[in-house]
Amino acid sequence: MENKAIQFKTNINCGGCVASVKPHLDKAVGSGQWQVDTANKDKILTVTSEAVTENEVIETVKKAGFKIEAL
Repeated sequence: MENKAIQFKTNINCGGCVASVKPHLDKAVGSGQWQVDTANKDKILTVTSEAVTENEVIETVKKAGFKIEAL
């Protein structure tokens, strides 16, 4: 299976927010990668992984206490 980049609009807006969601996303994404563009007004989360679905990312971020929607 091929790694695909999935993007989401979030309210993860600072380093502290990234740090609090990090353990959740690291576990969900596995060997894939993720990053949040906190400089973008929509705080874009990009997930690149073959191991996680769009819905799994959404549930993971919501459980961590943040808002998220697929782009």
